[in-house]
Amino acid sequence: MKSLLVFTALLLTFAAQAKVKLGNEVLIDHHFKELAGKRVGLITNPSGVNRDLKTTIEILRAAPNVKLVALFGAEHGVYGDVEAGKHVTNNIDPLTGLNAFSLYRTNGTSKPTKESLKDIDVLVYDLQDIGCRSYTFITAMGFAMQACAENNIEFVVLDRPNPLGGDRIEGAMLQKKFRSTVSEWYVPYIYGLTCGELARMINGEHWNTNQCKLTVVPMKGWKRSMIWSDTGLQWVPASPHIPNADSPLYCAATGIVGELLSVNIGVGYTMPFHCIAVPGADMHKVADALNSYQVPGTFFKPVSYKPYYNTHSNKVVYGAQLYITDPKRAPLVPINLYAIETLKKTANFDVFEEATKAKRKFGMFDKVNGTDTLREQLQAGKPDREIVESWKPDIEQIRKARKKYLLY
Repeated sequence: MKSLLVFTALLLTFAAQAKVKLGNEVLIDHHFKELAGKRVGLITNPSGVNRDLKTTIEILRAAPNVKLVALFGAEHGVYGDVEAGKHVTNNIDPLTGLNAFSLYRTNGTSKPTKESLKDIDVLVYDLQDIGCRSYTFITAMGFAMQACAENNIEFVVLDRPNPLGGDRIEGAMLQKKFRSTVSEWYVPYIYGLTCGELARMINGEHWNTNQCKLTVVPMKGWKRSMIWSDTGLQWVPASPHIPNADSPLYCAATGIVGELLSVNIGVGYTMPFHCIAVPGADMHKVADALNSYQVPGTFFKPVSYKPYYNTHSNKVVYGAQLYITDPKRAPLVPINLYAIETLKKTANFDVFEEATKAKRKFGMFDKVNGTDTLREQLQAGKPDREIVESWKPDIEQIRKARKKYLLY
């Protein structure tokens, strides 16, 4: 009897997971009415798939009364094979023969050009982001919305889960003077919105100069409490260093400190975003100190390794490997701050001094955080827990402001 109850519970769990329908699947249920009779441009990459791993490119090419006429690639390109931060070029897609236009160009003009939009009636967005403001896909989405507004073209978002969930909001709010491609929208670092909800907020709060004609095709069955593992969906790498379904969690926990390029966070080794490590540290002291913070839902294990590339490449580094044991309880962004303080206390390793010695500037760190206040507080020795507490007013403000844009 007990075995039967366990089996039934597992079936019910699976059924609950399997009921999440992506926006590209709901589009099919709608018989493509949002795109019927229109020439379509598609912003996508390998993560743009349905639950059966069929790409949205394939879905739209096979759709009746829909004409897919162009592709657009954000950072990493349409096939996700371009290194982070590297120029994405315009080219011809070998599979479809369609133009594949770049939305990530090093000259700063990353929104769709008038020329690229000339044969398009509607531009569709289907990319899987990771729920962190610095991930440039959501910047590309907003820039494309602006271009559509300027050229009288419709914009359609095929909605997707926020892999960090819709309840979690953490980190510093963007200050206007630090607005950039890695912090374009006025939300905290972890913003707790789906891409469709964020698009609605960009439009509704007039963060772009012009509002576009926006349609969001919502998911079915997704709840704000869900992280990716609750959805029953397969994970396709959103970018080269986000290979697994739990990668967004780890990226949020260590990605900020990694921007200083004085700490290896597992990028360049086999554990991207899972580590906090530097040369010469006592890995046991680092792990013990991080565990002493008693961060809910986490555990730190001593680790040493030699990165193949990136920060401290070909040097042995020592520190702690992060294990997120309870993703829904674990605060993520604060771990970046705890890591900075821990390295200073246990290894006499000041991440800012080390960056200065290497003649690195702090521009990208400040842009990613959306402010220079965080860095200045850390450099001045302000306790990290006080810094985390100082984020609360902005977080509460955004919770109120976002309510009218929520779809779930």
